[in-house]
Amino acid sequence: MMDAAAVGRAAITFALVMASLGFVTWRQSRALEANRALDALRREVSVARAEQVELEREIQVLRSRSRIVRAAQQLGMHTPAATEQIVLTRRVEP
Repeated sequence: MMDAAAVGRAAITFALVMASLGFVTWRQSRALEANRALDALRREVSVARAEQVELEREIQVLRSRSRIVRAAQQLGMHTPAATEQIVLTRRVEP
């Protein structure tokens, strides 16, 4: 038979091993949650970037000369000839 001290040490050792396993399990579950959150954020960023590219493309289409001329003609506006056009540049002050 084992004496009381040996049983006590075995019980404490067993409790420490179980506590360590519980801590490892808890830590890994937190890491998995963090990875899921990170993956969700990466998906959101990817969607946002795709939307940005689409919006930039739409802006380019809306700013195109052909679209503006077509809209102006539908409104009955005069379309200037090349000699009637003046290009203004914006000067940036330092």
